[in-house]
Order: sequence, then structure tokens, then C-alpha cells
Amino acid sequence: MKHTISILAASAVLASSQAAMAQTEIEFWHAFTGRLGELVAEQVETFNNSQSDYTVVATHKGNYSETLNAGIAAFRAGEQPDILMVFEVGTATMMAAKGAIKPVYEVMGDGFDQSKYIGSVKGYYTSPDGDMLSLPFNSSTPVLWVNRDKLEEAGIDPDTDLSTWEQVGSVLDQLKDAGVDCPMTTAWQSWVHLENFSAYHDVPFATKSNGFDGTDTELAFNSPAQVAHISAMGEWAQDGKFIYAGRRNEGGANFRAGECALFTESSAGYAGINAEAEFDFEVRPLPYWEAVASEPQNTIIGGASLWVMEGQSEEEYQGVAAFLDFLSSPEIQAKWHQDTGYLPITSEAGELTRSQGFYDANPGTDIAVIQMTAKEPTANSKGLRLGSFDQIRGIIDEELEAVWAGDKDAQAALDSAVERGNALLRRFEQASR
Repeated sequence: MKHTISILAASAVLASSQAAMAQTEIEFWHAFTGRLGELVAEQVETFNNSQSDYTVVATHKGNYSETLNAGIAAFRAGEQPDILMVFEVGTATMMAAKGAIKPVYEVMGDGFDQSKYIGSVKGYYTSPDGDMLSLPFNSSTPVLWVNRDKLEEAGIDPDTDLSTWEQVGSVLDQLKDAGVDCPMTTAWQSWVHLENFSAYHDVPFATKSNGFDGTDTELAFNSPAQVAHISAMGEWAQDGKFIYAGRRNEGGANFRAGECALFTESSAGYAGINAEAEFDFEVRPLPYWEAVASEPQNTIIGGASLWVMEGQSEEEYQGVAAFLDFLSSPEIQAKWHQDTGYLPITSEAGELTRSQGFYDANPGTDIAVIQMTAKEPTANSKGLRLGSFDQIRGIIDEELEAVWAGDKDAQAALDSAVERGNALLRRFEQASR
């Protein structure tokens, strides 16, 4: 009897082993750590447990820039993953990487319904013909985070209107007078205060529809509107009203610790702020200058999309399609949106979130969606498609830091950033021919 049981047990193990061997492995490289890394792992585990044909293996490859560079190096070595997360500023680079990517609409096949994806989200990642080249994954837009307790401690009504930069400036004065050490900080200074500022005020960041209409684009963010905004922020920095913490999201730690009253950051800051903040916080729309626009246009997305790499087997592409379809499902998208603060990539996911009562229970969490979708995007507000933009952002960061330090005025800094950035655009244009 024991012998029979042993044979049955061995057979079960063998069958289980053969089933596991039959699964097609899908390599997915991403840039998330912390809470977002945990949520990605949860998505992958849920997909793997939902079927037995494919196994997605998710690997963290560093920050956004490092992940993009790792993907490029892997492709050159013939060791590329099936799926690569690339932040939005790498879109033009990926599009120009001939032979490196397989467009998502081709991977998904004839039944792929692109119309279900929100236009202002997918538009960043589509071809001139409207075909999706990559799948929006973590799409966010900047908002204003408010530490209500800090305002109240400073004797300011926490419900005070902060919809315009003029009003924000007045509140910063009051916070400074009340002895607040960090009235305002920011994350991603170029993304929030130049790229989105330009879209929100419907002024060009670059010519040729911000690069969508050709690689012969030139930067244009040194116009009077942008100069006025950076000048104001430079004055706030010199007065101790704006505290610069770093080029990426270093300021997030200061805000989550309760040190800062106001914080311009991604809507996706929700995951970390909700998990760590021990104060009463809320999210408000990104402010705009009444002196520049009678009302705001729309902000643009940040975050990343998922690119499918060339050189994989047919079975792997089928697995990739199954995984991307899973990520796009209303239930998975709604949960991702609610857990992270990232935008839902489909209308169905947004509607499901509303019907589940999430927005009612968490006031302000729909602001990012409204801010992105309330108006039809213009040529100045549908996004950016600029080559070498990761490097251009580095130049912008250098020049903005000179303004915050008082070493340059805004006009000189932005003129320099445009001139230096245009030199990179010309090289990219030549390389793309």
C-alpha cells in the first residue's frame, strides 16, 4: 500500500513539474520600489495565479533612467526582456529604436479595442495614425498636496482657496510669517513647473506641437509665461517660502514627515502619503496663474508605459498579450487606480471606481482624472514627444537650480536651457534620419 502511495505521490510531483515546465515565462523589467513595488508584485502574483499557461517574472532594474538604459543595453546584447517599463520622456527614444520594439496594437491582435482607453492617457503613446505603440501603465499628473494641520497651526483656514498661484503666493507669505520652515516644496521640478505649467496654461513647451509633428522641433519654454512663473518661484526660494529638496521626489519625504505645508507632486503620491502621513492631508488641483490664463487647460501625464520588445517567441507574445489584457481589465485597473493614485487607463475602470464609492469616501482622489479629461487637449497640452528628453531634463534641472540658488535670473536660465537642449534635439534629429 505504501509503495502504491509513493508511486502516486511521485506521479503527482512529476505531473506538477511538467505543468510548470510547460508554462511560458514572461520577463517584465520595471522601476518600482517601496509600496509601488509591492503593488506591482501583487498584480503579477494575481495574474500568475489566474491561469496556468504563463508565468510573469517581474524584476526591478533601478530608477526610470536606469531601467531604460538597462533595456537598451540588454537589446544590444540580445538579452532583452519581453516587457520593459519606460518613463514618458523616453517615448520618442523608444519610437526611434528601429527593430527594438513590437507595437502593442500588433501584439494584441485584430480584436484589440483601442477606443476603451482614455484619450488623454493613451495619446502620449500612439502613432500619428492613432495606433497604440505601448500600454499606459502608471499614468499620473501633478496636483497640489496640502497639509491641513500645518495651515491650521499657522492660523490659516485649511479650506482657503489655493486654485491660483496668486492665492498660493499670499498663503506662502502667511506661512513664512508664522515661522513655518517649509511653506512649499516640490517633486520633479521640470515636469511640474515647466512641462505641465506650459500645458496647463496652453503655451508651447516646444514647436511642432511639442514634437508630435516632427523631430525638427525646437524648445520654446523660455517665453514670458514660463519666465514669470520661474521668476516667482526663484523669489520664493530666496525668501525661504519654497524649499528645494532635489530633482526627483526627494521633497516627498519632507511632506510625508509633516514638515511642509504645500507640495506639488504626482497624483500617485497618494500611495505613500496615505500610508505614511500622520496629519490631515488633502489633494487640490494644480494652481494656475490668472495673469496668464482665465482658466486652466489640462495637465499632461507623467509615469511610464509598457513597451514590448522584439525578438521573442510567438508563445511569449501570446503571454504578453494575456498579461496586458489582464492589466487593462476594469477590476485590476480600478484597484490599481485606488491603491496608487495613478490615473485609470480605461473609462470603465474610472466608472467602476466611482460606482464603488471610492471618490465619495476619499474626496479629491478624482481631481487628477478631472484635471486631465475635462477639456479636449490642444497642440500645447497633449503631451511631449522630444528626443533625448531625459538628458534635456538634466539640463533644465541644472538651470533651475541656478535660479533657486540666486545665481541666475529666470530668463537667463531658461534661455540657456533652451539653447543647450536644442543642441541635443538636433543630434537626435540627425540620428533619426
